Amino acid sequence: MARLPLPPARAALAHELHPEDIVAVHPGTRLVRIFTAHGNHPQHWNSFRYTGPLPHGRFDPQRPGRDGTAAHDPRNGVLYFGLTVRTSIAEVYQTTSIVDRRTRGPRLVVVRPTRTLRLLDLSGLWPTRVGASQEISSGPKKITQAWARAIRGAFKELDGLWYRSSMDGGGPALCLWDPPAGSALPVEPDVLLPLDHPGLDVPLARICEELNYVLL
Repeated sequence: MARLPLPPARAALAHELHPEDIVAVHPGTRLVRIFTAHGNHPQHWNSFRYTGPLPHGRFDPQRPGRDGTAAHDPRNGVLYFGLTVRTSIAEVYQTTSIVDRRTRGPRLVVVRPTRTLRLLDLSGLWPTRVGASQEISSGPKKITQAWARAIRGAFKELDGLWYRSSMDGGGPALCLWDPPAGSALPVEPDVLLPLDHPGLDVPLARICEELNYVLL
């Protein structure tokens, strides 16, 4: 069984950081996100979430409240992206495998960062060197959230994490933290469409067929 203990002390994490453990994401890279614009907690295309950790947020950096529930922390924002629409669909709808394109007004946004993002590469050997494994991208979220807090504490200058999507065959996924990643988002997105836009019918149908998800 792959190992995923609780993280070691911050000094141990920092000691094992090598230059090749940092992924530099070029400003020309298109990042894909799906978010909900309506419902009890409406979001904007560029809004970081400062409340957490949430049960589905693998690398939410917030500390839970005293009762163990999500707490608001303006010093710790989080956003999740994929490099493809398929990765974002696979991750966002993994619980039910049903892509509901209308409830809560889901939106598809594509952005390019305004500067190079510096992300800790969790898909390489760094997790192994610090006592974990690739289970860090698929293991229990309470443990991976503890790793997120430890990593954030040890590397405050990093914009977030580069990791393997456990739902899209290990394809790249990104977790961005604010600060400092908030300064890297553009003023306007490249693409911003409701998920039920007619132009998305064919590509979403193809993606759902590949994933064996149901498209509504």
